[in-house]
Amino acid sequence: MKLAHYIKNGEVKVGIVKNGFLFDVREASERLALPIRKDLLTIDQLLSAGAISSLQQVEEKVTGAPNGVPVESVKLLSPIQNPEKILLIAINYHSHSREQSMEPPTAPYVFAKFRNALIGPGDPILIPKVSKNVDWEVELAVIIGRAGKYIAREDSINHVAGYAISNDVSFRDFQYSTKLPDGKTTLGLNWMKGKGLDSSFPLGPWLVTKDEIPNPHALEISLSVNGKRKQQSNTSDMIFKIESLIEYISAGITLKPGDVISTGTPEGVAATTNGPFLKDGDIVEGSIDRIGTLSNPVKAESD
Repeated sequence: MKLAHYIKNGEVKVGIVKNGFLFDVREASERLALPIRKDLLTIDQLLSAGAISSLQQVEEKVTGAPNGVPVESVKLLSPIQNPEKILLIAINYHSHSREQSMEPPTAPYVFAKFRNALIGPGDPILIPKVSKNVDWEVELAVIIGRAGKYIAREDSINHVAGYAISNDVSFRDFQYSTKLPDGKTTLGLNWMKGKGLDSSFPLGPWLVTKDEIPNPHALEISLSVNGKRKQQSNTSDMIFKIESLIEYISAGITLKPGDVISTGTPEGVAATTNGPFLKDGDIVEGSIDRIGTLSNPVKAESD
């Protein structure tokens, strides 16, 4: 099942995506008297209430109802609106490790972004006034569906709701900066500033429930800029698989429904291929098998 947020008549709605159409979950559930609580108005709320399984049980009825709208006729939003945590993994593909001239890490390197970074399909990736080296990183995003802490590897899949496409937009002139503005104090890589500026985490185009992707480690993953392929790989190249990431991250950190784990990028980023970096007017498209394509324009930040 594919679940999306979209805007219709000025309202944010939850729709099931099927055969190019969106079917309003709330509208269908009221018409068909389906067992879906009326106060669950977003995918985030459905996840927190454990109601995704109810949707799966009635999917055929919902998508068989009238009044489906073409996907291309509405504005899609991020499939998660208010995650408590956006967690990302650095150097988690063997190919990316090689292009960085690094040995594969022995444990996951985890960093974070905040809500200001989250945007949806079609939303612009901003080229900020303070950065000229804006890079792309297509990734498979894991959406948490059930809370847990100290999650065992063998139980980790039970905490996954599904998957989406993400883009870890990076600002290399900040990320690789090693000095404070006084020019004296060396601190090392500036991950927070180099990864967390506004609109730096496109997510979408929808959430695909885990039953539709029984093996998330066998998916073709790619990214194009203006139709030119920049990244091409397979999720089988991950160094740390999703089960290991959930076990590692949840050791001491409670994962909650709606949290996002972005699982790293393959080779082909601008920083290691001599760019060019993103510029105003570019179109960035990330694609993953069994999910679809996440497309975002690039726009220079205005005064």
